Amino acid sequence: MTLYTRFAAHIDAALDTLTAAGTLPAGLDRKNVTVEPPRDTSHGDLATNAAMVLAKPAKTNPRVLADALVAELSKLEDVASASVAGPGFINLKLTDDAWRAELAAIPEAGADYGRSKQGDGITVNIEYVSANPTGPMHMGHCRGAVVGDALASLLEFAGHKVIREYYVNDAGGQVDVLARSVHLRYREALGETIEIPEGLYPGDYLVPVGQSLAKEFGDRYVGAPESEWLVIFRTQAVAAMMVMIRADLALLGIEHEVFASEAELQAAKKPEAAEAELRSRDLVYDGVLEAPKGETPDDWEPVELPLFRSSQFGDDQDRPIKKSNGSWTYFGADLAYHFQKSQSADQLIDIWGADHGGTVKRIVAAVAALTGGKTRFDVKLVQMVRLLRNGEPVKMSKRSGNFVTLADVVREVGKDVVRFTMLTRRSDAQMDFDFAKVVEASKDNPVFYVQYAHARIASLHRRAEEAGITPISADLSRLDTDELALVQLAAQFPRLVEIASTAREPHRIAFYLYDLAAAFHALWNVGNDRPDRRFLVIEDPQATAARLFLASAIGQIIHNGLAIMGVEAVSEMK
Repeated sequence: MTLYTRFAAHIDAALDTLTAAGTLPAGLDRKNVTVEPPRDTSHGDLATNAAMVLAKPAKTNPRVLADALVAELSKLEDVASASVAGPGFINLKLTDDAWRAELAAIPEAGADYGRSKQGDGITVNIEYVSANPTGPMHMGHCRGAVVGDALASLLEFAGHKVIREYYVNDAGGQVDVLARSVHLRYREALGETIEIPEGLYPGDYLVPVGQSLAKEFGDRYVGAPESEWLVIFRTQAVAAMMVMIRADLALLGIEHEVFASEAELQAAKKPEAAEAELRSRDLVYDGVLEAPKGETPDDWEPVELPLFRSSQFGDDQDRPIKKSNGSWTYFGADLAYHFQKSQSADQLIDIWGADHGGTVKRIVAAVAALTGGKTRFDVKLVQMVRLLRNGEPVKMSKRSGNFVTLADVVREVGKDVVRFTMLTRRSDAQMDFDFAKVVEASKDNPVFYVQYAHARIASLHRRAEEAGITPISADLSRLDTDELALVQLAAQFPRLVEIASTAREPHRIAFYLYDLAAAFHALWNVGNDRPDRRFLVIEDPQATAARLFLASAIGQIIHNGLAIMGVEAVSEMK
């Protein structure tokens, strides 16, 4: 139990005491009662809104209730003082020993410090990346991949069961284009001189696929009609692309448990099942779409189509789930896919590019309809990343044809730099990725600054060990106010994990780690001017042991936070 959960329990116990005394009625809903740092640190160490939240349902005055709670909380050994502020907020000042006890708990919990049971074993399916299987991963996919993977780790750390899923779009027109592109490379491998026409995939990455097909089939399909080779070439090309995509993702440390095939989904008649389910609830009907707004095209004809009543769920119009030729629309296949995912998960999260923002309402509506509103469904939109080198836009890759490959970027700057950088801004905010700045050794580069803090702590351990000083029997009473202020920031990590998990925002971990690293570096730098304030003071081994214990705890939290982000906590900077 961490400090914040311990005080939440203290407040709960105080409320129980007031209920037993008749000051509060029984059965009050306490779910909105919070314990958090006050906005103004001069007010104290912790604040609770308990009196403000419960006064109205208890039919009492907030300040009267706050005074009663303060009387109970003041009895706690860990509370130095308690007071009421404003209309009924309660501020608590803790004893130094309370913070020292929390500090002692951090190394004891180790890699589990900050781990939460908040998720209560709820199963969450996170679908992310899901790039079309038509080529290698490019940097347009990278940010969503990192955000999704870090979110999955965050939710696991917060007590959820997580399914990491990749949706393979292998049933659309883009994979037919892929097959035709590969057919040209197949002919090229057999000695023809080819040109890649507009509309096909020009990248050199398809050359090995064509060579493999030439080796397997010889010239059997060189002059054959498309109907004879399209399915074969499409299947093998998609398989080859997925091998490439998995290898690219592995460079980022990303692995999915489930790869769901759109083609298999349709072969299993899942869209038909979803349509039948929605028709049984009168949420799909046969109707005619309104003519396009503005000037109506000459060839436009009103056609009766099966329409989903998405307007009932906030969309601006009902949406077709089939095309006039009888094939499924992207939306029709997508709602069937989400229906399938909901069968094995309590909650769903999709990580999408911001260019898909216009379809969020309708798919959220469809999932609500299909699951009867029982499945929480969130769509996280991820903005594009602009690649720069010393402020100038990065040129495209010749090998890929028209984009910068993820593999090239990871090989140049490293997995940790890419992953951390992608989490240094909210996912819905645009981002610049400058190759020069992301490897810069300065406090303006959060990747460097956080890893440097961990490496600095590891170096401190090595130097202390050489001096024969260990933190095992450290006297934490040697830590003063400035050092305990760092403990107060460290103690917020478990609370931050739960907040980030609830908000589905893994970037909060990166922000917190930067603040923690900055506070540690600031305390370290005091020793530049005052030798007695250094972490390692050979002539005062007891002070050194206490400070080494503090540094170890900070290092543990940085390690735990970086692990959530999928970033290594390095022991030395190279």
